[in-house]
Amino acid sequence: MLWKRIKWFWKSGFFAISTLVCVSGCNQMEKAESAAPEPASELQMMQKDGNEESEDIINICLPIYDNAPGGELEIDLETIRRIVNELGKNGYVAVDSKNQINMTNAKLAVRFCEMTEDKEDAELTVIEFGYQWGFAKYDLQANEGKIDVVRSYYKYENGKIQRKDIASYQAEHWNYTKDGYLMFSGIWFSEQQYVLTLSDAEEYTAWRINPLDETCRELNRKYLLPIGYERNNMFLTDWSEEDFGALNFYDMYDIFYPQITGEQVPYSADENLGVGAVYHIPREEFESIIMTYFNIDRKTLQSKTIYEPEDCTYEYKPRGFYEVEYPEYPYPEVVGFTENEDGTITLTVHVVFPYKGDSSVYTHEVVVRLLEEEGIQYVSNRIIPSEDNGEETWHMPRLTQEAWEEIYGDT
Repeated sequence: MLWKRIKWFWKSGFFAISTLVCVSGCNQMEKAESAAPEPASELQMMQKDGNEESEDIINICLPIYDNAPGGELEIDLETIRRIVNELGKNGYVAVDSKNQINMTNAKLAVRFCEMTEDKEDAELTVIEFGYQWGFAKYDLQANEGKIDVVRSYYKYENGKIQRKDIASYQAEHWNYTKDGYLMFSGIWFSEQQYVLTLSDAEEYTAWRINPLDETCRELNRKYLLPIGYERNNMFLTDWSEEDFGALNFYDMYDIFYPQITGEQVPYSADENLGVGAVYHIPREEFESIIMTYFNIDRKTLQSKTIYEPEDCTYEYKPRGFYEVEYPEYPYPEVVGFTENEDGTITLTVHVVFPYKGDSSVYTHEVVVRLLEEEGIQYVSNRIIPSEDNGEETWHMPRLTQEAWEEIYGDT
């Protein structure tokens, strides 16, 4: 799984993987014997032609980076928005890596996708800004329905922007979806990557081309993204305040505890993978976390968990080795909303999964209730039925009591 983590760090901008790009078919002996210079490779030509463009992009971005607030690692959304919009004014196609800002000059991207679908020759350069003081420049060339990618990564450090990494590959899969996403993936050779994992590096890219209402994005950042689809089934199953169904409140505790307390859950799995850790959380502590976000009474909550009335505690088993999920997750995207008469808001959400090249694995509706002082309660979730709905292949539910005892023994 190491390559997956490396790829994620690259995508998040924490560091760039060094790559080795083969630009010649000749070996060292052939080079020594040949007196005539070799013709420049396609990649070398693209690099040469793109130097002036790269310098222009750097000159536009540098003053904004120099005056940007933010910490040592992360840069704020509004600074990214300023950079993207400034590049757009200068004719560039630009987007942020989290698809929180409308793509600039999106018509150029739409035309590229249409020409690629028609197997016409086409070119497109897209600048993708990460949130860790850097950006990636993608040079795409389409020919007969295939897309060749040259991706260069630039980092802002010590008042300068310098290229740190470059890779080239042919997109193994690409898709211009009905929701207006360009999604593609590919594999390239990285010397460091191969030394560590004996495998090539992989990349999965997803750009929203069609614009999205800013209110939808704001609602998504507030109410969907903090939960997402990782290690919980809140948005994977139907439930409501009248019937909480299969909603797992232990997963909810894991998610909401850090948001409320500002600290990590103190009940961790045993270091010995063969030992199942069991804790008993005081009733007041467990209920205060859950009841902050759900309108649920004590009796119902106890029926959905393992409650010990003798000492007024909730039994809690942290996720262990047998409940580890696949490290590739989709993310939610609110595409519509309705303000209801009872003060709730119904959010229409697409499940966007770059790893599968799917901009809508399925669609679900989430109802939230806004409280005073920016409080919120989650009222319900409903999966919208469709023949096109995909499976939640990334999710691993918590072990049942029977499965837990079979693996760890009856404690």
